[in-house]
Amino acid sequence: MTKSEIRKDYFLDKYVIITPRRSKRPRGVMAKTTFKRTSECPFCPAYVEKNLVIKSYPTKDKTFPWSIMVLKNKYPVVTYDNDKAYGEHEVLIETPRHGEELSQLSVSRIVAMLEAFKDRTRKISKIKNIDYILIFKNEGGKAGATLAHAHCQIFASQLLPPDLSQEFVAMEKYHRTHRRCPYCDIISKEEKSSRKIYADEYIVAFAPYASQYHYETWILPRRHVDNIVGFKSEETKYFAKALKGILEKIYNKGLSYNFFLHQVISKQNQHFYLKIQPRESVWAGIELGAGIVVNSIAPEEAAKYLRL
Repeated sequence: MTKSEIRKDYFLDKYVIITPRRSKRPRGVMAKTTFKRTSECPFCPAYVEKNLVIKSYPTKDKTFPWSIMVLKNKYPVVTYDNDKAYGEHEVLIETPRHGEELSQLSVSRIVAMLEAFKDRTRKISKIKNIDYILIFKNEGGKAGATLAHAHCQIFASQLLPPDLSQEFVAMEKYHRTHRRCPYCDIISKEEKSSRKIYADEYIVAFAPYASQYHYETWILPRRHVDNIVGFKSEETKYFAKALKGILEKIYNKGLSYNFFLHQVISKQNQHFYLKIQPRESVWAGIELGAGIVVNSIAPEEAAKYLRL
């Protein structure tokens, strides 16, 4: 692929211009991500504030008191005592070891993290007036991370984001027309395409057709399951395997990234997915002015690099 191509999202009214030749244009400005460790990292075991601890998960490593810890966010976006911004905001520390990245953890430890995601989702979804749970990770300064110690965040609210509301409207329209889940159909199509990154009996990962970000990846279970709580043990294990392999490739490129997974309590027919969006590219005039994303790395080329 050498010429630019306008691509539309699978079923949303969003467009991307794939421009492979622009990846070769000269750059006079380079964005850099730098981190400097402070002497007292608030996510290291010795410095965790005990009054913030929600739950800790055990470890077999006697060097550390826990393997994963969930904290109240000290600077929350939403709280339960604020009717104008009601909700829950937590931090999940992925490892007690400072400097250890998620991609460097074993598959079994990533499974443990996913099990913690299940546990928190199960707990938070029972809280009155909570309808939306977002679990996300900001890795690197260009992705919005402010602390180097590996962690995710859990944001829960009564507010359903507008983009997600539009997605559900489009999904329902697709289902009425085709009598099938759009994401099930996307899986069936993409695992046969040049955008496939990984596939096994339980999980499929691919670079989406209208990728908004360089090396963007979606990971989905084959089974139509609406949130992570419904994952079976084998699905969790192979999901962790795919996630680790893809994040290793992104780490080797030195890229900042975000990943996120949406869960809506009142929508029980959604198809669970996790999106990884590396932040190598910077949105500029066309993206911000026209609302059309320009991506200089075709998803087919991204998949070649990411393929497991």
